[in-house]
Amino acid sequence: MVARTYFDHAASSPTLPEAVAAMTRVLGAAGNPSSLHASGRAARSVLEDARESLAGDLGAHPTEVVFTSGGTEANNLALLGARSDARPVLAVSAIEHPSVAAVRDRPGEVVVLPVAASGHLEVAAAGELVDERTGLVSVMWVNNETGAVQPVAEVVALAHDRGALAHSDGVQAFGHLAVDFAASGLNLLSVSAHKLGGPVGIGALLVRRGTVLRPSGFGGGQEARLRSGTVPVALAAGFAAASGAASVRLAAEAERLAGLRDRLLSGAVSAIPDVGVNTVGPCGPAIVNLTFRGARADDVLLLLDAAGFDASTGSACTAGVHQPSEVLLSMGRPLDEASSSLRFSFGPDTTAADVDALLAVLPGVVSRARSAA
Repeated sequence: MVARTYFDHAASSPTLPEAVAAMTRVLGAAGNPSSLHASGRAARSVLEDARESLAGDLGAHPTEVVFTSGGTEANNLALLGARSDARPVLAVSAIEHPSVAAVRDRPGEVVVLPVAASGHLEVAAAGELVDERTGLVSVMWVNNETGAVQPVAEVVALAHDRGALAHSDGVQAFGHLAVDFAASGLNLLSVSAHKLGGPVGIGALLVRRGTVLRPSGFGGGQEARLRSGTVPVALAAGFAAASGAASVRLAAEAERLAGLRDRLLSGAVSAIPDVGVNTVGPCGPAIVNLTFRGARADDVLLLLDAAGFDASTGSACTAGVHQPSEVLLSMGRPLDEASSSLRFSFGPDTTAADVDALLAVLPGVVSRARSAA
């Protein structure tokens, strides 16, 4: 069997030992955290400890942490909960994750905020589209395909100037960049556990105190009467443990990953003719997006897979139905380039040796893929 080298942490990062240990300690325990008996109270204690720990890592108050099943549900809850009859319009950037972008296909008014060729929001142009009818402005913190870091502070200022709420999908930011919810001014922030080494199946929506949302579902209202369903205590404990581990090493790890990012970028550009770089300007440290002109992205991906390297053509939420990247098209890339791009993303187990091994095979892989195109 071919040894695997993993460059798809932006889709899902392997579960950290700290998270596994935290979940193992409570996984077999009895008790629903909403029950009043001793077992229920014990489960509630674990859940609230996890909530408090996450809040501390995110610069939030514990009551502002609403657990969800992941980033997708957190984004849905923010968008669907913010719209009102008085402010029926949602404003979302052109480079959002499908869990935000797909709101354009639902009933209701949505305006799309443009981005520059670098993939960063054009704030001045956005300002022309946000008005007193806008209920929510949603711009992701770090783009999940290119790594572009968006001007969150300017987004908040624009939204609040128009009397709208400000939301950011922080899934690719949390664990890689300093995220301070209180200081950000955001009303709403989405995060997910499995992008930073926590378990799949849990995330959170941070809701600033005083922000009013409508529940998008119904039931017991366990999470601040916004989200119903029994919260998985073991997953919450694992989420908090992964968050704590990521927070402790944040600065050093961000610097290390940025070095790997730059190593891959410079190596690919120097070794492979006619490569386009889509990770430019202010960018997170953990994502590289490259266009291999003249090759189909799927061909490059499958050849890398056969060689033992895991990468991605974009968001894992659209995997299996690969189409030209909507993000790259929104950045002005032509159709053929948007169909020829791959994302490589890093995590705690990614090393310089891994990047060098990738660079050793990538020129040959791209050459073969171009011959097949």
